[in-house]
Amino acid sequence: MGPRLQLQTLLEELLGSSHVYFQAPSNILIRYPCIVYARDRMINHYADNTPYVHTKRYQVTVIDQNPDSAIPDRIGQLPLCTFLRHFVTEGLHHDVYTLYF
Repeated sequence: MGPRLQLQTLLEELLGSSHVYFQAPSNILIRYPCIVYARDRMINHYADNTPYVHTKRYQVTVIDQNPDSAIPDRIGQLPLCTFLRHFVTEGLHHDVYTLYF
């Protein structure tokens, strides 16, 4: 299993359901609470002009109707995870993180 599928499994475990969407297409019905994530950036570390570490960064968004949801706290405790912002749209609370995985 590749790293992205490992991340998918980890996020499903933290959410407690399979409502985890990678680069969610617009033609699917999203069920809440959910996590939507997408690859955001890739970082290379070099030695002798050759990349020796290649790390992918993901933007992870927890979307929930409950403003006091425990799900964002679970995501925020992951290693190499940083909280970016919170916003509310159409009664849904969005907590956005960056995660290196």
